[in-house]
Amino acid sequence: MTDATAVADYVRARRAEVEAALAILLPAPPDCPAPVADAMRYSLLGGGKRVRPVLCLASADAVGGRTAAVLQAACAIELIHTYSLIHDDLPAMDDDSLRRGRPTLHVVAGEGMAILAGDGLLTEAFHALSSLPGDAARVLRAVRSIAYAAGPVGMVGGQAIDLASVKPGPQGRTAALDATALATMHAKKTGALIRAAAAVGAVLGGGSEAQIAAIDGAGAEFGLAFQIVDDILDVEGESAQIGKTPGKDAAAGKTTYPALYGVDQSRAMAEACIARAADGLASAGMSGSWLLGIGRWIVERRN
Repeated sequence: MTDATAVADYVRARRAEVEAALAILLPAPPDCPAPVADAMRYSLLGGGKRVRPVLCLASADAVGGRTAAVLQAACAIELIHTYSLIHDDLPAMDDDSLRRGRPTLHVVAGEGMAILAGDGLLTEAFHALSSLPGDAARVLRAVRSIAYAAGPVGMVGGQAIDLASVKPGPQGRTAALDATALATMHAKKTGALIRAAAAVGAVLGGGSEAQIAAIDGAGAEFGLAFQIVDDILDVEGESAQIGKTPGKDAAAGKTTYPALYGVDQSRAMAEACIARAADGLASAGMSGSWLLGIGRWIVERRN
């Protein structure tokens, strides 16, 4: 397994590339009205782990591609992720006031501007994807994968399942999900975009079909592991560490992995995800890539 210090250095370097690219990606005044430009930047440049774009770059690296050629796609995925966080925090959705250690956008700029900023980030993502360099067939495959993962079959669909489980009322009433429904919801809501980020890096990096399939499978495991750890952090974490309000899922009575399986078994499930990813990557000759180290980083994170 790749040394943890080396993985941390690799992640830090890729994250720095992503941050620099994100800072110049969005439209600015006078072409873009200042209120929505400022709102988009507030959320996009307000920190974050950048798991998805880092994973996208690492996947390109794993198949021998140039990370610089994939950077714009990686940033587009981060725009989509940030849009989803803005909308997820709205009062009509999860109604949260803290994100990435700062007040959520609707608290700062109002609900209307938060909605517009999310819309702007989503559409700017596809504007960036439309001008990707490289083989046209691979670019189209990547765009289709991202759109599928972000839309009603993927992330939006997962959020719909989550929202439908909370019945209207003065306090809200949560309908318990069984293990299958919980896995389905999170494979869509969280896992789909993480999986797409990994696969798209391999596609745009010039990977073979066997490499793309192995990385796609590993990405699915990483997505599940990420959500399991997220649920554990909601139980055990503190606001200063995780950058958002802890304990909200339990307070709302939502079904989570710790609620269904307990914390210890949930941790074991996350570890099992990494083991399955390792087997898949090994089968395609990519045991020495950074990908498995990034999977370990996902499981061992504290925020």
